[in-house]
Amino acid sequence: MKTISLTIGMLAALAATGAPAQPVNLTGAYKCTQMCRSGLVGYPAYITQNGPDLNLLNEAGEPGRAWPDWFSPETRIWIDRWNEGAVYSPDGILIQFDNGTIWQRDLGPPPAPRRRK
Repeated sequence: MKTISLTIGMLAALAATGAPAQPVNLTGAYKCTQMCRSGLVGYPAYITQNGPDLNLLNEAGEPGRAWPDWFSPETRIWIDRWNEGAVYSPDGILIQFDNGTIWQRDLGPPPAPRRRK
């Protein structure tokens, strides 16, 4: 009986200290860089994240809802409407979809060079 109580306590402690499902905030603007729908290379795509839930708008203007993938929640998302998953880089800069499409975070134009006085 003592062993069962100890085992249950250890399992509860492990479950309580689990890593967050999605450590990276993917909210932002992206550009489609490869295998874009309808050949729309360079067109913008957007993600808004609220907790683990994500709203996506691809380069063709098609919306989708996503959440952390059941089997790899730290590195993958599942987009239900598009019936596909995607893996994202640890820094959230790149997202590669299962169909080969790649989105790169749009960081905007580089800063203007500083003028020397």
